[in-house]
Amino acid sequence: MEIEWDRSYTSSLRRGYIVDLFQKTGIFQEFKDTHWPEGNTPSGETVTRRYQRIKAAYEDFLSGRESEPIEDELEDELDREFATEADLRDFLSKNLECIEPGLHLYEHAGIRGVEYPVGDGRIDILAVDRAGRFVVFELKVSQGRNRALGQLLYYMSWIDEHLGNGPCRGVIIARDITPDLALAVKRTQGVSLFRYKMTFSVEPADK
Repeated sequence: MEIEWDRSYTSSLRRGYIVDLFQKTGIFQEFKDTHWPEGNTPSGETVTRRYQRIKAAYEDFLSGRESEPIEDELEDELDREFATEADLRDFLSKNLECIEPGLHLYEHAGIRGVEYPVGDGRIDILAVDRAGRFVVFELKVSQGRNRALGQLLYYMSWIDEHLGNGPCRGVIIARDITPDLALAVKRTQGVSLFRYKMTFSVEPADK
């Protein structure tokens, strides 16, 4: 598909046409269920709407019509999720004992266990329990799904292989735990699931 446009949304524009094609042929929901489960989440719906807006703006451009500015709803959503995950990670790294007594952040040679680098990624939080065993944390700001388990198991194996003192344990913390993840974890030793809840309060300021 050759695109001649004065905007930089080339890849997103192509995806907009793919979404439109899948919707017209009635396979979009099946595609999301099978290949893109995030598409069924609020963030995925935001992404889909953005692709559709970009496609509509391009067709307006081709027809010589004025189009509405493309809103930054997706960027705002991603910024909010990134901030939430960073806040969750930073809070937990400083308050690991709220999960388990004696749990503390891993530190060695000036390297802390926050965004700990491994062979193919970064561990959200690497902690040590009171028995001296490693605990690997995988954080999800929305739903914890099966792929989170696969990622966690890779990190756990990497820690056992390179830092030793295994077997380590793994923890997935998410706002929502999907039934398929809960089912998969039942057959996985050394992995625990937690849901997080966020609250806030409002109080009057001193005059």
